Amino acid sequence: MPTFAYRIISQNGSANGRAAPTIEAIDRASAVRELMRRGETPTSIEVVTNGQAKLPRERAVGSAAAIGPGQGGRFMSLADMANLIRELATALQAGLPLVQSLRTIAKQGRSPKQKAMLDYVIGQVEHGKSLADAMASWGAPFGDLTINMTRAGDISGRMAEVLKQAADLLDKDVKLRRSLLSATLYPMILCVLVVGAIIVVVTVIVPNLLKQFAGNSANLPWPTKVVQGTADFFAGYWWAIIPVIVLVVWSIAKYYSTPEGRLNIDRRLLGVPVLGRLLRDVAVARFTRTLGTLTAAGIPVIMALRVTKGTLGNKAMEEVIEEVIEKVAAGKTIAETMERSSYFPPMLVQIVNLGERSGKLDELLGQAANAFEDRTEMSIKLFTTVLPPVLVVMLAGVVGFVVLAIMLALLEFQNSVSAM
Repeated sequence: MPTFAYRIISQNGSANGRAAPTIEAIDRASAVRELMRRGETPTSIEVVTNGQAKLPRERAVGSAAAIGPGQGGRFMSLADMANLIRELATALQAGLPLVQSLRTIAKQGRSPKQKAMLDYVIGQVEHGKSLADAMASWGAPFGDLTINMTRAGDISGRMAEVLKQAADLLDKDVKLRRSLLSATLYPMILCVLVVGAIIVVVTVIVPNLLKQFAGNSANLPWPTKVVQGTADFFAGYWWAIIPVIVLVVWSIAKYYSTPEGRLNIDRRLLGVPVLGRLLRDVAVARFTRTLGTLTAAGIPVIMALRVTKGTLGNKAMEEVIEEVIEKVAAGKTIAETMERSSYFPPMLVQIVNLGERSGKLDELLGQAANAFEDRTEMSIKLFTTVLPPVLVVMLAGVVGFVVLAIMLALLEFQNSVSAM
């Protein structure tokens, strides 16, 4: 029967790495189960070969040398975090202890910065902190959603199951973001091409065509005067246009960074045809899926609503959820407050109301999330179908106006020549 050397967490919360005791078992999983039955939590366990076992060296708390807490968001995407959480859930389902699971996934092709992050988390867990507290002390890229679901898994004793739910939720968020990016990429490229074409027409083509009418601007038709004035403006003040555009964009971004500015802009965006519907559907799909997953994981409703609020991406809708939180804390139901808002569809309000009355809120929200995600995909398709023709029509209108201005000028010039 194989012999395994192991390390455990001592009663004071520190990792006990000096004694390196051994245990005999049929396999590693059996050794882990026997240690857990004894009330001991192993941090690492390796088979003894030729009287030796290669146990990992102990790390001090916060042993991340290359990178420190709060600096993780710059090197780990949401998709990477989803993969990490899923790998951790898989390792825990296989029967590995928490620290051993973290060490296992740390060895699997991680970047140096990601390894440093995992080393920090491992060190915190070995010194008595819960996994959720270790994640929270590091900060980004561990978001509130991941931290709260990890804490719920720890409290409920269903860590592997809850982490798998968290990974599924992150994957769906990644899928939704990629759908939005792919949906807006083509219209953005087309918009840039339209603006570029208009600039070329106004600054290059039009001045060359209107050179022959120089000195006779008083007799030109008004469309020609408009086009000629626009061309002269771009030619004379091109050096000031770019700084003005940069200043306008910076001012809008600065205003949007303030709570009042973001609220006003987000409200107006929700009122834009097609785009407003898309933004609402995206927010509703995120709200339904996130709230359903969090409540299913055993997180209290008020905490689940606070976490869900941060995933909506629209300040106006976040204000509604903030009001919902206040009303629920005062004893009201979620559906009562949502019903007074025009941002959430009546079907969602009815589902929440039924879920609260029947005690099956998580189950009904999970079922409704699929429908709202399908609706979001339809809104994305509608947006990508409508926007390109609108941009093409705008370009055609500008080009048509320029052609009309030139043709009217030519006719006026021909009439002047004929009258002579």
